[in-house]
Amino acid sequence: MMKAACIFWCVLCGLLTVGCIPARSQEPARPMAREKVIIDTDIGDDVDDAFALALALRSPELEILGVTTTFGDTETRARIVDRFLQEAGQPDIPVAAGVPTVNKNPLTQRRYAERAHSPNAPHPPAVDFLLEQIKRYPGQITLIAIGPLMNVGAAIDKDAATFRKLKRVVLMGGSIKRGYGDLGYTAPRGPEAEWNIVNDIPSAQKLFAAGVPLAMMPLDSTQLKLDEVKRAFLFSQGTPITDGLTVLYHLWGQETPTLFDPMTIAYAVNPGLCPVQPMRIRVDEKGFTRVEAGAPNADVCLESNPDEFFRFYLRRVASQ
Repeated sequence: MMKAACIFWCVLCGLLTVGCIPARSQEPARPMAREKVIIDTDIGDDVDDAFALALALRSPELEILGVTTTFGDTETRARIVDRFLQEAGQPDIPVAAGVPTVNKNPLTQRRYAERAHSPNAPHPPAVDFLLEQIKRYPGQITLIAIGPLMNVGAAIDKDAATFRKLKRVVLMGGSIKRGYGDLGYTAPRGPEAEWNIVNDIPSAQKLFAAGVPLAMMPLDSTQLKLDEVKRAFLFSQGTPITDGLTVLYHLWGQETPTLFDPMTIAYAVNPGLCPVQPMRIRVDEKGFTRVEAGAPNADVCLESNPDEFFRFYLRRVASQ
């Protein structure tokens, strides 16, 4: 009776005392599990790939298992990644190169690769690296695809069963209602065949039919302009990452970058920055991503808030 009375009064008063109910020892907080990612990129043409890689490196929520390069001179692209990782203080992240293909666009950032300190030996094959990592971590890897989909299509062709063990794919690609230069200030002018899709249409078709969870960031939500004020702020920070971005920006040689690709990283870390809706997407023979009736095969982001995105991006990448 005395024990029961003691418990009653402790509960009534909201107290925990040694003579009544012993306080539970609090368990130490467990560290948040980082999401395993592989980034598949055509870094070296447009400069937005470098800005995406910078955001990934500054996101503690992500464990970057590796970076694979795709399209054109994939070895030079891999050496650009090598140098960027070295200067960012993360040289241990593996880099693998896809099969080289024809690309008539100039590799604007080639000179950056020429000063990389990596050995001259070729990088391991991207498709083999991707499939090996999926086998090692089945159901755990997010593939972030920010270039033409040669490596994706080749991986599906080589081992579709293993490819399907990806946790998901986050893709920058496609166009649903808005094409290039349509920033949402007027009524949509209609979709266009987007670069990452149109440069390997068969591989894009394989991805959308693969049965892997897919989050799609199309032109509709990724035409994010890094204007002069934002560039001045970012490039003045003087960190190894922002210095690398400054060099690559000037080698790129144009004025205002559009940060298409970084939205994939932002979405992987903070999905609220690009709200998605389920759709069924078909890639047609011309590389258009068409919405059609049927069971959804992708979560698609049709609209984002540029102010919220840049507030997130600049705080992360500029941080010391």
